[in-house]
Amino acid sequence: MIELTESAAGKVRELLQEEGRADIALRVAVQPGGCSGLRYAMYLDDEISDKDVTAEQFGVRLVLDRMSVPYLQQAKIDFVDTLEAAGFTIDNPMAQSTCACGHSFH
Repeated sequence: MIELTESAAGKVRELLQEEGRADIALRVAVQPGGCSGLRYAMYLDDEISDKDVTAEQFGVRLVLDRMSVPYLQQAKIDFVDTLEAAGFTIDNPMAQSTCACGHSFH
C-alpha cells in the first residue's frame, strides 16, 4: 500500500478540517495521460466503493481504486514547503521513467 508521511498527513488533515466533513478520504489514483503516459491524481473524495482499497495512516483515510494499486504499492507521498516549492510529492520506485514536471510517469 502507498505510504503517507507524517508531514503529508498533517497537510491532508488541515484540508479535511477546512471541508468540515468526516466522510471524506484522500484518493490517490493513476490515470492515462501526461507526457510520460500515466499521471497521478490526488484529491479529496466522498465517493468510496467496496471495490476500492482503503487504509488509514496518521489519522487520514487513503483510498485507491484497484487498477491503481499495482502502480502505487511502493510509492510515498510527502508534503514539502520550501522557498522553491510547496506541495505534495510522490516518490514512486515502481515508475520506470518520469517527466520533468514530476506529475507523470511510465
